[in-house]
Amino acid sequence: MQLTLGFSPCPNDTFIFDALVNKKIDTEGLTVQPVLEDVQTLNEWALQGRLDVTKISYGVLPLLLDKYIVLNAGGALGKGVGPLLITRHGNEHDKDVNNMTIAIPGEHTTAHMLFSLAYPQATKKKFMVFSAIEDAVLNEEVEAGVIIHENRFTYQQKGLHKLVDLGEYWERQTGNPIPLGGIVMKKTFDSALQQKVDALIKRSLEYAFKNYPLITDYVQQHSQEMSETVMRQHIDLYVNNYSLQLGQEGKAAVHTFLDIYRQLKKVSAAAENIFLED
Repeated sequence: MQLTLGFSPCPNDTFIFDALVNKKIDTEGLTVQPVLEDVQTLNEWALQGRLDVTKISYGVLPLLLDKYIVLNAGGALGKGVGPLLITRHGNEHDKDVNNMTIAIPGEHTTAHMLFSLAYPQATKKKFMVFSAIEDAVLNEEVEAGVIIHENRFTYQQKGLHKLVDLGEYWERQTGNPIPLGGIVMKKTFDSALQQKVDALIKRSLEYAFKNYPLITDYVQQHSQEMSETVMRQHIDLYVNNYSLQLGQEGKAAVHTFLDIYRQLKKVSAAAENIFLED
């Protein structure tokens, strides 16, 4: 059987899925067709139900609960891993963020959700691909930007300055790890297949951990010319025990995220069967 599997070309995702995609583990007769795209594209495709299994931002999850169920393995949660609000000038700490033009990495991203939690009155937003935000700030297309992924490790080298760590804000407000991205699978597949895919993703990551700190060719070829040091920083930051198994703490964080989403958007409660059973 073949399933489409969407994830980003970032090192944390290619690290997790390498062994599954390239059959370095026994896939038990299952073949996955990888589709690598930036997370905002994957979010939009998930809204259309285009892929069987896909990485998504938790920011879009409330809009997907009728189509997809969250798997236990493969996601990105943690502490100290949140998006950063950055500017070109260090003296802008005293400026009113609510009146700034802010670049955001996609409307349905977790980064947008966390920014909205911290700055609910900010409305001058410009949505763009995450990799373009640093340059947009440097070129003064916007006054500030929310950065994610490898840009956390490079913004200072470009002379940019941090205004706020939005992840720290979330942690102070909720006490929970930050739900950045999860792996979802269509609810139209039976539970046995969902469980099998979940187990294979976990096994793929266990294989990667067993061979770490090796950076495989598959990770390198998709890493957009990052150094191996930055690749490992990326993996170390975003891949952890929550990626192996959401667990009760991870699920509680996602429920908190959904509750805050409902409060911000003023919408009704989400569906109950959010997660694949352990």
